[in-house]
Amino acid sequence: MDEIYHPPVKRSVEIAGHKTSISLEPLFWDLLRNAAAREGVPVNALVARIDAERIAAETPPGLAGAIRLWLAAHAGT
Repeated sequence: MDEIYHPPVKRSVEIAGHKTSISLEPLFWDLLRNAAAREGVPVNALVARIDAERIAAETPPGLAGAIRLWLAAHAGT
C-alpha cells in the first residue's frame, strides 16, 4: 500500500444472495482480504459473518463501521 491516507473505495459484495456496496479505505480492503485468506474463506463469506454479528448487536453500527471494528478487534490474530 503506497499511502494509508486514501479516501474510501466503493466495492460490491454479496451477502445472503444480494449485492450491496461497501466503502472502505484501501488499507481496510487489504486487511479484510488478508483476514479472509487467514480464515480460508472468501471475502464475501467473511463480510456475511461480520454482518450477522453486527445485526445481533444491541446497537448495530453500519456495515462499513462493523467491518473496521471487527478488523481492529481481530488485529494480529
